[in-house]
Amino acid sequence: MPKRALSPLPVSLLSVVLALSAPAFAQASEEREAWTPTATSLRADAAGISLPQTVAGLSLSKSGEVSNGGKGIDNYAQYLSDDGAIQATLYIYMPSYADASLAAYMTDKAVMERFGARTRRTAYASIAAGGRANGAIRAVYDDAADGALTTAAAFVHAGRWLVKLRITGPTERRGEVLAGLDGMLDGLQFDHASVIHSTSPARFSDCPTNNAGDARMTGTSAAAPIDSALPREGSATLCIRDRVRTAESSYDMLQQAGVKDGAIIVPVDDAGTILAFDPAKSGQGYQLSIHSVGQTDFYGIYDKVPSPRQIAQILDGKDPQTAQASAVAAFAANGEVTLRSGGNR
Repeated sequence: MPKRALSPLPVSLLSVVLALSAPAFAQASEEREAWTPTATSLRADAAGISLPQTVAGLSLSKSGEVSNGGKGIDNYAQYLSDDGAIQATLYIYMPSYADASLAAYMTDKAVMERFGARTRRTAYASIAAGGRANGAIRAVYDDAADGALTTAAAFVHAGRWLVKLRITGPTERRGEVLAGLDGMLDGLQFDHASVIHSTSPARFSDCPTNNAGDARMTGTSAAAPIDSALPREGSATLCIRDRVRTAESSYDMLQQAGVKDGAIIVPVDDAGTILAFDPAKSGQGYQLSIHSVGQTDFYGIYDKVPSPRQIAQILDGKDPQTAQASAVAAFAANGEVTLRSGGNR
């Protein structure tokens, strides 16, 4: 499987905000095509979203593109308190599988794994954004890093774009951290607030036991779907069908609860990388697509959903059946989609 498909960002969005001096981030700061600064605000033109340069005790420090330099589809803006102790980052990016509920879910997993067992989730709920009720998910985590930090996040799905706010600061300045998050969320301006999706935290129930065994790829499909059929934004209860364990991590296989032959997704990181297995249009088997920032890679059709062992091989790039994509859809910031034939990548 092409490694590029599983590496849309040099590191996860969580890692970026925690390591602002990383070489990949420093290089990204030189890319300014995505943003238009004014005297008082910073605007992501393609997304039609802006934020004041100074908000809730935080000031803009730098901005640029995390990856895909010059394309304007993967953008960040860093904000700092006067003393630099509180750090916040605004991300405006365009994953080909956009879902604020799923972004919140994967960020929650990353925060809990990164900051240790003492970390407590003290808020995780839908709130208003851009004048729309339930337009965002807001999450707060206390006692992170053995009690040293408070960290918080908010997520908005607006049209084709995801907006992610992350802020972290010392526990003793918790009030400033939360005021920063809420101030930034309130300060977001959308050209078209009507495109904000209603969203809510993902809900889960038990999945039936599944022991289907390995799948076999039976062919390719020229007419690949662009979107997965799995309901988004917390609109349906999900369940964990199984877990995929690789040498480095563990990933959940998610499906809609109560739907036996529906779509399956495997979220890989908090930056929008997702494996999706959708029922084939022919009515037989499942087609694999891999979503990332600004791109979807389409692969062949399996006779059934692959086993966790096979998916682990796909993630590790060791599955010979997915050595190359049959087609690739590239998404531009202006909304254009270019479909081309795949190949070894």
